[in-house]
Amino acid sequence: MKQTQRLDKILSHMGIGTRSELKRLAKSGAIYVNGSKVKDSGMQVNPLQDEITVNGEPVTYKEFIYVMMNKPQGVVSATEDNRDRTVVDLLDDEYAAFDVFPVGRLDKDTEGLLLLTNDGKLAHNLLSPRKHVPKTYFAKVEWGVGQADIDAFAQGVTLDDGYETLPGELRILRQGSEAAGEPSEIELTIMEGKFHQVKRMFQAVGKTVVYLKRISMGPLLLDGNLRLGQSRELTEEELQALRSVHE
Repeated sequence: MKQTQRLDKILSHMGIGTRSELKRLAKSGAIYVNGSKVKDSGMQVNPLQDEITVNGEPVTYKEFIYVMMNKPQGVVSATEDNRDRTVVDLLDDEYAAFDVFPVGRLDKDTEGLLLLTNDGKLAHNLLSPRKHVPKTYFAKVEWGVGQADIDAFAQGVTLDDGYETLPGELRILRQGSEAAGEPSEIELTIMEGKFHQVKRMFQAVGKTVVYLKRISMGPLLLDGNLRLGQSRELTEEELQALRSVHE
C-alpha cells in the first residue's frame, strides 16, 4: 500500500461517504487530521500514522478485512444472485464498503465455516490446489459407515465423472442404524474442494449425506459462539495462522 493517499479515497474505502459527501463534510468542519480541521478532502495523508476523525469519531483504517461466517442453509456462496440471498447479504452494513467475497464456496444446503475477504492474494493461496489446504466437515450419513469406508477414503475414491480424489481422513463419531432411523455421524478431512465433493465421495461408496457442515479450513476453526448467519472479524492470531499457509 502507498504510504500516503487522498483522504477522500481512504474515507470512501472505509464506507464513510462518497467523494462529494466527504467534500461537504470537510466544508462543514466535520473532518480532522492530527487535530487540525480539514479544508480539502483531497489532501494526502498516511492512514497508518495520521489520526483521522469524522464527526468526532476516530477512523481506524483497514486495507483488507477478514470475516468468519457461520453460513446457514438456504443462502448461496456468492456476492450477488438473481434468485437467492447471498452470504454477502447477511453481513453487517459496516462491511459493505470493502467489497468482500467468499473464499471458495459452500453448497446452498451446507452450513458452517466460510471466510469472506477482499484480500485476493490470501484467497488465492487458500484455494490453490498446490497448497493442499485441509478442510474438515461434520456430516450425517445414511446409514451405517464402517471400516471399509474409512479404507476407501484413505485411498481416494472415484467420483461420478471419473475424477479420482486425493486421500481423505474419515472418522466415525457415531454409528447409525437404519432400523432405528438414525444416521451415522462422521468427520471427514479432505485436501480438495471439488463441486459437491463430500456428498459425491459418499455416493461413490453407496451412501447419502443428509446434513453437512464445514468446521475448519486449514488452521481456521469455526467459532462455536457464532450462531447460524452470524459473522465476526478474524482475530490477529487467526489471521497470522492463515497467512502461514502461504509459506
